[in-house]
Amino acid sequence: MRKKYKNLIEDHILDYLPDIDHKSITLYESMKYSLTAGGKRIRPMLLLAAAEFTGCKIEEAIPYACAIEYIHTYSLIHDDLPAMDDDQLRRGQPTNHIIFGEAMAILAGDGLQSAAFEAMTKDLFLYFDNEDKLKKRIRAANEIIKGSGCRGIVAGQVADIESEDRACSGEMLDYIHLTKTAALIVAAVRAGAQLGGADAETLENLTIYAENLGLAFQIEDDILDVIGSEEEMGKKAGMDEAKKKSTYPALYGLEASQKKLMELTETAVDALASYYDNAEFFVKLAKDLATRGR
Repeated sequence: MRKKYKNLIEDHILDYLPDIDHKSITLYESMKYSLTAGGKRIRPMLLLAAAEFTGCKIEEAIPYACAIEYIHTYSLIHDDLPAMDDDQLRRGQPTNHIIFGEAMAILAGDGLQSAAFEAMTKDLFLYFDNEDKLKKRIRAANEIIKGSGCRGIVAGQVADIESEDRACSGEMLDYIHLTKTAALIVAAVRAGAQLGGADAETLENLTIYAENLGLAFQIEDDILDVIGSEEEMGKKAGMDEAKKKSTYPALYGLEASQKKLMELTETAVDALASYYDNAEFFVKLAKDLATRGR
């Protein structure tokens, strides 16, 4: 299933970029560079899986899956900037600002964000004569917008920056991870579920899964920054400690962080236990992500 979802994303990842005048073609090349640089495609795969799991035809979910990957990619471009994390590598390749310059990287991120909204709203226009499907798509778009905004990844970035080189409580660290990383994972799962018209119980169970998966995903990133390699991560290891960033290993130690990672993964899996084999994709993904790089 994962291969099917990922292949769909790769096949359509450029389809929803707006037509750009040749006089601004560098903007397109910059956006394309980061979109096609690889990556796990976790968020769009989760969206497609949640949509199919709840009864939506998979092809109808593709614009929203691409939109969430546009937003994720824009956030990575901006996260790598000198004013943010100042990273030189992303997905094993030079970061966008290294290739295109800082100003163009900022604009590419801006362009990807607006392209995501355009992809979703263009899809909405197709369903003006179908109130039920239109409402589902509005709800899905709203989930993605919330996860990418001032209560989601933007808020997480603010808290992350302001927590550098200072004591950070466990409560604040969880807030950073739940907004900066988990919020868009939750948005992906809930958006897919909204497209499928999930009932309240299913939506709640998928949300619990996604919240725990998202937090576990970031803790694993924190762990890999300590024990992982540049080849495994696609970026330099040891950067969190060098920048005195707030992380689980820094606050709790490596062993406690690994224990927390497995507890969160178990909670995520348990949230979907009642769906048995129908939830196989979600269960396997959570378990695989918890052991990536090891």
